[in-house]
Amino acid sequence: MFKKLILLFAFTAVFSLTLKSAGDKSSAQGATIGVVDVETVVKEMPEALEADKQIKVIGQKYQDTLLAMQNDLETRYKAYEKQKVMMPADAQAKEEEALKAMQNTFLQYREEKFGQQNGELMKLQQKLLEPIRRKVKEAIEKVAKEEKMNFVLDKASSSILFSEDKFDITYKVLDKIKRNKE
Repeated sequence: MFKKLILLFAFTAVFSLTLKSAGDKSSAQGATIGVVDVETVVKEMPEALEADKQIKVIGQKYQDTLLAMQNDLETRYKAYEKQKVMMPADAQAKEEEALKAMQNTFLQYREEKFGQQNGELMKLQQKLLEPIRRKVKEAIEKVAKEEKMNFVLDKASSSILFSEDKFDITYKVLDKIKRNKE
């Protein structure tokens, strides 16, 4: 809650500064803000529901395989622990090597399938959701322009989804920072 309050305050401050620095009184007085609940929009899109279904099915398949690998590893480790005292040293070392190899295979599979940067599931998610994101963004921009809105915020995250270029003060801020350094 506190984080949202800070974000709202920061947005209000930046928005006020933007309007002030825009210099044009008529556009400052006529600035309009729209709000979109992107989550609701996406939930109503059949292609988003289908993408979510595909991701869940494949994710569950990977999870089942991972669970089977983990069970095999645990079963083999328990059997090793029971037989360890009766095994010769070289057999113990060989079994420990095999257990380490199984554990490394488990970890490698988990990273390949569920890794945050290069995991197959993450890549699939990006591939399936990118066209949906693009479609939502384009629709938001069209509605914003049709309704003559200057800014559109996401209701859930307070993120700016659209803003007119004339309100972007990025380079003015950079200029101000550079001038203060000199």
